[in-house]
Amino acid sequence: MAKQHGSRRGSSVKDVAAAAGVSLGTVSNVLNRPELVSTTTRERVERAMADLGFVRNETARSLRTGRSSTLAYVMLDSRNPFFTDVAHGIELATEALDHTLFLCNSDNRATRETALLSQLQERQVQGILITPVDPESPALQTIAERTPLVVVDRTRGSADLCTVAVDDILGGRLALEHLIDLGHRRVAFAGGPMSVGQVADRYEGARAAWTDAGLPAADLISLECTTLTAAEGRTVGEQLAGIPSARRPTAVFCANDLVALGLLQHAIGRGWRVPGDLALVGYDDIEFAATAAVPLTSVRQPRQELGRTAAELVLDEGSNPQHEHQQVVFTPTLVARASTTG
Repeated sequence: MAKQHGSRRGSSVKDVAAAAGVSLGTVSNVLNRPELVSTTTRERVERAMADLGFVRNETARSLRTGRSSTLAYVMLDSRNPFFTDVAHGIELATEALDHTLFLCNSDNRATRETALLSQLQERQVQGILITPVDPESPALQTIAERTPLVVVDRTRGSADLCTVAVDDILGGRLALEHLIDLGHRRVAFAGGPMSVGQVADRYEGARAAWTDAGLPAADLISLECTTLTAAEGRTVGEQLAGIPSARRPTAVFCANDLVALGLLQHAIGRGWRVPGDLALVGYDDIEFAATAAVPLTSVRQPRQELGRTAAELVLDEGSNPQHEHQQVVFTPTLVARASTTG
């Protein structure tokens, strides 16, 4: 009977070397630089690993080398498909470079975000991507002094960090220009809170388009939400229902698709015709927008491209001595569907 080297649970590199009849250096090369090992020897070592149930200790390796092959993304709200699409873009980029991705959710809470960032530094991740609660937080720069960090879907007032975002002022303008071109002269903006930079920017773009068209300011109303969720969209529907029909907006631009989809659900439940009685425009163009009961017109953000670009920037910062911080801004596009065009 062949001699067993170590247990399946606690097998070490030394056990693998003994089982395969090779040196520790050869096992190390198989793990880290397999191109240096002959095919026959590599296959023998890999067989020994499989027989012993050997699992590489990536944490120990990171401590030895001072370098991890793991990135982390701290998303703002895991319930919002926009952020999971961004995460997918990051994942595609990391997978192509044989890295792994660790996903976290701050749930839009600053205290939770702080705790997560502390834990990620303790894990010595190679880089952090974050959609922060407050993009101007000085803590981000402090963390970036120790760990490469890229801000995703947010901008900062300074160029001290890499940021990847979308021109939300332009996005708001595109939405309102579309509704104005369709003849709407009483329009509502639904989103909030306005303390969220993207919401404020989208509303600013919408107001600029309205003003440029020479339309009365009073005919563009703001229905502020507490969160960007479908439930808030239904609440917006209740607010609209309370406005006399003669003064009720004929169209609503929602700050994201979840609000728009909640409002769409409420409108259909009330028997309102979309877009006959109420036209709707969302923002993000998540997958559910095109598959809604009435396909939703939406301002499209390149979600996966945001993630991919952010991953490339954080990896470059960690490996390139000549790295320079970049502030990448993507251009949104409007995708017209049945919720406005009938």
